[in-house]
Amino acid sequence: MEHLLGQEWEIVPAGGATGEAFFARYQDQKLFLKRNSSPFLAVLSAEGIVPKLVWTKRLENGDVITAQQWLSGRELKPAEMDQEVVAKLLKKIHRSEPMLGMLSRLEKTAMSPETIFQSVQSQLDSEVLGLPEVQKTMDFLKEEVSNIYSEEKVVCHGDVNHNNWLLDENNQLYLIDWDGAMIADPAIDLGLLLYWYISEESWDKWLAMYGKMLTDDLRLRMKWYVAIQTISSIQWHKNKSRFQEMDKWVKFLNVIL
Repeated sequence: MEHLLGQEWEIVPAGGATGEAFFARYQDQKLFLKRNSSPFLAVLSAEGIVPKLVWTKRLENGDVITAQQWLSGRELKPAEMDQEVVAKLLKKIHRSEPMLGMLSRLEKTAMSPETIFQSVQSQLDSEVLGLPEVQKTMDFLKEEVSNIYSEEKVVCHGDVNHNNWLLDENNQLYLIDWDGAMIADPAIDLGLLLYWYISEESWDKWLAMYGKMLTDDLRLRMKWYVAIQTISSIQWHKNKSRFQEMDKWVKFLNVIL
């Protein structure tokens, strides 16, 4: 990274699972650098969904480095996820034609419930499948998979955890970490956000800010997608030997069903 920017820049790892992200600082200039970000980043920047893309450079080895504004800000707190600004930004994302067009050009095909179910089912080991809560949830998923179809296909973030919502010092909100972006039913994002952060009696109110009515169909689709993503999380945490986290998600299945 130093040869890209010059020796005077201070560059430190930004953490994260991939080890491909860095913070760079020189005097009053601050950048967030990432190796091999998706070309999708340019559209996210243009739409104002992520901090501004400053430049993109291709290295001799074929790697692509992107530099974004490094903003002073903070993550949203769980209790702040019920705010209108969150609903409005998610609505903007789900209705963005440029974002949908770019993901489509990157050969991302729309994810169907059947495809998602088969993908998650293939990841599960016998120990996870043997858990009574998982067995019960898998029965529900199989029974309802043919009832989950939706004509609406949008760009979904896939991990609307409060840690991925960045509020800068000017109160501009961003949604970051788009590595799991997909074209799918918006109920994927909506379900996670509502089940994790919004009390059920407030779902109507939150969805009204987003611009959608809470129908029985939407309620079923959200429940289905949250259930299957929770099972995927259980297996992921088990694979990482994070058994306390795994147990937390197993208990969460009882909340969903």
